[in-house]
Amino acid sequence: MVERDDRGFILTGPDLKHDGRRPKGWTLERDPYLLETNIPGIFAVGDVRHNSVKRVASGVGEGSICVQFVHQYLSKVL
Repeated sequence: MVERDDRGFILTGPDLKHDGRRPKGWTLERDPYLLETNIPGIFAVGDVRHNSVKRVASGVGEGSICVQFVHQYLSKVL
């Protein structure tokens, strides 16, 4: 299950670290990418994300950045 905060927003990237540790069950040798959830290869952008700005332009920007993270992730698993 995707980790969420107490208000139901999805945790991504650095917000997933607890006491400097990667999320429980994280199997990769790297930290989660900025917009990646605790499940490798699953990303979240926009208003559903913890600490997001809650603005349309921010969601669009995060979406465009996320494409690069998806390509990086796929290049390592395929």
